[in-house]
Amino acid sequence: MGQNEQEWGELAKLCEENGADAIELNFSCPNMAEGGLGSDIGQVPELVERFTCAAKQACHIPVLAKLTPNVATMSPAAEAAKRGGADGIAAINTIKSIVGINPHTYVSAPAVHGHSAVGGYSGNAVKPIALRFIAELGQNPALQGMHLSAMGGVETWRDALEFILLGGNSIQVTTAVMQYGYRIIDDLKAGLNLYLTEKGFGSVKEAMGLALDTLNPTTDTLERDTVIFPQFIRERCIGCGRCEISCADGGHQAIRLDENRRPVLNGKNCVSCHLCILVCPQRAIRPGTKRITHK
Repeated sequence: MGQNEQEWGELAKLCEENGADAIELNFSCPNMAEGGLGSDIGQVPELVERFTCAAKQACHIPVLAKLTPNVATMSPAAEAAKRGGADGIAAINTIKSIVGINPHTYVSAPAVHGHSAVGGYSGNAVKPIALRFIAELGQNPALQGMHLSAMGGVETWRDALEFILLGGNSIQVTTAVMQYGYRIIDDLKAGLNLYLTEKGFGSVKEAMGLALDTLNPTTDTLERDTVIFPQFIRERCIGCGRCEISCADGGHQAIRLDENRRPVLNGKNCVSCHLCILVCPQRAIRPGTKRITHK
């Protein structure tokens, strides 16, 4: 990463001369010791375009712009990178976060001589946010044809597949390698190959972007009139009462326990939120077949 056109150009040229197959421009890291680097650039599309252009003009290998998720939308920076000549987009980088406060010292982690700072958070917890940004880029017609290198919380082959289904053309893995070592890549490849074979795909390219057409940017377009009642699997139920408590305190008071501590549904109150399904530790509740559509 650099701070001006000259530095970005020099670094790109040096990377190529030293055998790099491609270059990733870091417009996104929030853990900088100085201002004007990393995510400070990625939040300003004009800088993304200018520095991408400088790096692209200095080398002949593919150039990817790695963008920050610390923005409301990523498309302005991505489109700026395309105008600057980028061959693709890499996303996402880490999310500015505070991971917790020590209740005795009142200092967040990492603590250095009694002080800390806001820093980048990664790992599987950021995957839902990463998927959202990848979907945004995958649905943007202005970015059609650009390579999209997706990342953010990939630990299993299914994680990788979800990014591919939203338009990812390649997958990057870092935090999971730190946890499990490079062998996790073999697991990812094996699991993905098995899935592709079972689905009858001839190539991973056939799966790219398949989920984009069913994804809406807001919930306004979703049908809201149908109620699908939960179905209780009584042989699995242990009578813990989690469903009743959650429905009573966080739902619509549609579940009570009978004398054997088994759930009973009041269909008049149920709105099909399925909170009960989410909280059941035994997976003893599933979406049922009985539904009511209100007109």
